[in-house]
Amino acid sequence: MRADRLLALLMLLQSRGRMTAPELAAELEVSVRTIFRDVIALSTAGVPVYCERGPGGGVALVEEYRTTLTGFTPDEVSALFTLSSTSSLDQLGMGHSLKTAFLKLSAALPDSRRNDELRTRQRIHIDPNAWFDTGQTTSCLQIIEQALWQDHSLHIQYLSLQNALIDQVVAPYSLVAKTNLWHLIYGWQGSIRVLQVPVITQAEMLEETFSRPEDFDLDAFWASWCAARESQPAFVVRARVSPALLPRLPYYLDERFRSFTISASGADPDGWVTLDLPFESFQSARTRLLGMGRAIEVLEPEPLRKSILDFAAQIIDLYQGT
Repeated sequence: MRADRLLALLMLLQSRGRMTAPELAAELEVSVRTIFRDVIALSTAGVPVYCERGPGGGVALVEEYRTTLTGFTPDEVSALFTLSSTSSLDQLGMGHSLKTAFLKLSAALPDSRRNDELRTRQRIHIDPNAWFDTGQTTSCLQIIEQALWQDHSLHIQYLSLQNALIDQVVAPYSLVAKTNLWHLIYGWQGSIRVLQVPVITQAEMLEETFSRPEDFDLDAFWASWCAARESQPAFVVRARVSPALLPRLPYYLDERFRSFTISASGADPDGWVTLDLPFESFQSARTRLLGMGRAIEVLEPEPLRKSILDFAAQIIDLYQGT
């Protein structure tokens, strides 16, 4: 809408000072001619905006024209602008709204506080993405968000850990992004559950509505759920570890077990050590242990040992047949 664009143009000039017409056009994704028309519209409305031609020229506001926002301390300004990452909100289609909100906040800051903003942006950056994160498939995310805002039930299909397709009608309560991975908190058959959004293959908002539990507290629930998940007993594997692998072993463990203390006592004559290693699950243990090759030998549990042997046999059969 033009009104939104005029406001955005005004906020840009207030926050950044003099800008050229091409710079404004690129920022607002319009043509240079549109910028000049918008400048005329602002001037007609009484906004003291002017243009200067030639080198060093551009579009600017008179210095006295500024909406100030007072009361912010330097620490408060720093805290606000360290939270300006739009990574997760981009997936919801709200990234642009957050950017324009911070633009308006920046424009409203007095000059003394604007320097605090610039210092913060150049010194602290929060990246919510994990290393080598190529992004999770969140094709259903905006449908889920629409349903939870309107309190409509959802018909979802998702893949279980056993790769089975599960079909459910659920009541979407909330969405939580943890390290840029979205989780759906939902009600189903009288219980509250949590599901990673990327495993959801289909989502359809139904006409049917639901009533949210009056005593549901998102912050309290999420803190409790995370604590319960982190305190779950590990899947423990007894294994013989080669001396070459031993120093690098923590990097192969699940994230929450990387502080695992390795005791290298009782080494055999070849330097191999028998350890009890924690993993998050059977599947996680198998995947990670296969990546260690012959530098580790699973002793227990027997089902995991047989599963690794089966996977290894399949790999040998594949490559010997080529």
